[in-house]
Amino acid sequence: MFNWNWKRIGMTAGLSLTLIAAGCGSSDEGNEASGDSQDEVSYGEQMDYEITGVEAGAGVVKTAQKATEEYENLDGWEVAPSSSGAMATALGEAIEDEEPIIVTGWTPHWKFSKYDLKYLEDPKDLFGGEEQIKTMARQGLEEDKPNAYKILDQFNWTTEDMETVMLEITDGVSEEEAANNWIENNQDKVDEWTKGTEEVDGTELDLVFVNWDSEIASTNVVAEVMKQQGFDVTITPIDNGTMWEAVASGEADGMVAAWLPRTHGDLYEQHKEDLVDLGANLEGAKVGLVVPKYMDVDSIEDLEPAE
Repeated sequence: MFNWNWKRIGMTAGLSLTLIAAGCGSSDEGNEASGDSQDEVSYGEQMDYEITGVEAGAGVVKTAQKATEEYENLDGWEVAPSSSGAMATALGEAIEDEEPIIVTGWTPHWKFSKYDLKYLEDPKDLFGGEEQIKTMARQGLEEDKPNAYKILDQFNWTTEDMETVMLEITDGVSEEEAANNWIENNQDKVDEWTKGTEEVDGTELDLVFVNWDSEIASTNVVAEVMKQQGFDVTITPIDNGTMWEAVASGEADGMVAAWLPRTHGDLYEQHKEDLVDLGANLEGAKVGLVVPKYMDVDSIEDLEPAE
């Protein structure tokens, strides 16, 4: 097990977000007057021209910030970085009150199973099309720990698989229990991941992941499979940049949390010579700006600039 220099690691704290709603007139005037006043207020004004983001280093946040520069109609808009958990909380609170909100979103994510959401169309194609979530290993892992390497190399699943684990965790089940529940119900897939490997006796294995709901799910599932094979597994949540640095430097053995080609594209280019790319463990991932379906807006270009 490696020793982390925690002062060097930039952990991103969850921030509590406050959505600012525009005034809708006095309730003493009756519902009709209140509705008329609200109709005159744009979505942007109701949201204070703010897009709710996740961690500042995430590619989807960087792309959202670029969108505020590239789309003329987003002049005056800002992206407010927070955390995956804080974003989900803000989204849930807005939906409960049927208020407008725009978040930086991605699929797979449990929020698409729990809420009626949609991606805003992106005519400038800044967020790109489908992405892959890939597995990366440190150099030398195949020689040092061949059974762990082979399991990581053979690990793959679907969006539905991942969202099943994510939603169970969101509903209050512990991460380890949710992972083991999925494993118990999908032993055929797990057998494919471990095919051709041998059990070990306490071999240490260090995995790192960015603290997103999707990567919490995948990393815990892989960790529990590794434990069943006899590995002594440590999983460590860290920020995006440090995750890549840890695997590239050999401080960590691997990760199953590399979103490519766009989300982590710059980090991949920076570290790719020092990594072993084991390929996609999930196909069809997507990132973009996400809104509740009750919002009457379909494209980024439908939004209005700040006044």
